[in-house]
Amino acid sequence: MISLKLIVEEDDIVEKINAALSPQIRVWGIERTIGSFSCYQACDSRWYEYLIPSHAFLPPHPSSWLAKKLEEIAEQTGDREAYESRQAEVRGYWEKVDEEYIKPILDSIDEDIRFDVVKALQGEEEASAKAAKAEADMDQNVKAGKGVGGVKREPKAESEDTKKEKTEEAAIIVNEPAVARPAPVDDTPAATAPKEEPEAVVEGMVDSSASMPNKQEAELSNAEKGLTPSGKPLLSPEEFDRQQRLRAATKKLRNAYLAAKRAYRIPEQRIKRIQDALSKYKGTKNYHNFTIQKTFRDPSAKRFIKSFIVNPKPILIKGKGGEGDDGEVVETEWLSMKVHGQSFMMHQIRKMIGMVTLLVRCGSNLSTLDASMQEEKFSIPKVPGLGLLLERPVFDSYNDIQAPKHGRDQLRFDKYEKAMEEFKQREIYQRIFREEEERNEFGRFFNHVDNFKEPYFLYVTSKGLEATKQQRSGEDAASGAAKNES
Repeated sequence: MISLKLIVEEDDIVEKINAALSPQIRVWGIERTIGSFSCYQACDSRWYEYLIPSHAFLPPHPSSWLAKKLEEIAEQTGDREAYESRQAEVRGYWEKVDEEYIKPILDSIDEDIRFDVVKALQGEEEASAKAAKAEADMDQNVKAGKGVGGVKREPKAESEDTKKEKTEEAAIIVNEPAVARPAPVDDTPAATAPKEEPEAVVEGMVDSSASMPNKQEAELSNAEKGLTPSGKPLLSPEEFDRQQRLRAATKKLRNAYLAAKRAYRIPEQRIKRIQDALSKYKGTKNYHNFTIQKTFRDPSAKRFIKSFIVNPKPILIKGKGGEGDDGEVVETEWLSMKVHGQSFMMHQIRKMIGMVTLLVRCGSNLSTLDASMQEEKFSIPKVPGLGLLLERPVFDSYNDIQAPKHGRDQLRFDKYEKAMEEFKQREIYQRIFREEEERNEFGRFFNHVDNFKEPYFLYVTSKGLEATKQQRSGEDAASGAAKNES
């Protein structure tokens, strides 16, 4: 919403303005307000929406590090039966996928590369986990007042402007620095903020190789063919053929897992569990763990959430099954979550959803969510910014007091609901779905979490936060013993 002084002389001014704008920018209407009205200061609360694929709530694959820890700690604590009951609706899912999707592909792969194909996929997971660890360490350093390298930083003098609280809206307007990221992730929600790259790059209209000098193009082509920059063979014909078959088989296996996840349809029981978790945010809570550089005793860490709901009716989107799928069209299921709150801090919404997603997919006790809003420190990953968008501001105080007092119309978006929904479907939803189909951001994100071999996220196990402390103390003791021996 924009507040400005405007002389309107034509009845169809809205249509004329929209005719001059890009289809990605729309004016819904013009309302006359009181002279002192400011849309920023008069805003009482805001509605945000987050879209996430339903397969994000699948449990970690049994071969992943996190899945093994979940099973191990549930057994240790005698929580096995309760843990399995919380995962009842997805029990045996991955075993079925491995039997129906993966085994036929493995059987068709040549024996001389079969082991290397599986090893290659595990290697990718290992690399992803290391990159995720770098990002988590960076967040820990920031919370401790240190730099990215872990060096203690002296507080800088701040002006009045810089002292102003960073809200989730600021996160939407300002791009975050891409430091130690496992993969390029755009932290600004689609269609709510400008990206760093020009529009042509966003839409894929510019080929990155188009600007390469001819020499670089030739070297790139040679590398793909297994040749040195000078054109000489880098590998023997036999080894080059083996590498090509290994690459194709690995890609085929990866696409099989991707197709299986996109074919997943979330049960009603799991959606209910998601709603049970989201409902715990309702009211005034302390969100110091859901942002950065906030302590439990900081009054500004308390925020009021009016509602947080998941739409029980998932969205089905048609798209390709994955790269190299011969154009097969599949439907991916998405969930829409909407949060209504007075104001939000940096990363708060993404971390709120990240916490709920982790707890539900790992079959955790939802009391862990209550504990995360107490004084103890939790490391909560923020889900990709791709699915987040600001839906609308709310002006209840103005509508109830100032508008009737001065004979002005109320500022409501209800009358534009149909046009807004059509716009979201065309310009925002489709873009989010298309980018996820091309880049698999959610899949890579949860793959990082599942194979992140550090104790930061072990609060999702049956021991809760205690598991992270025990794991760390055990590792510290082992490290100290190794130093003493040396």
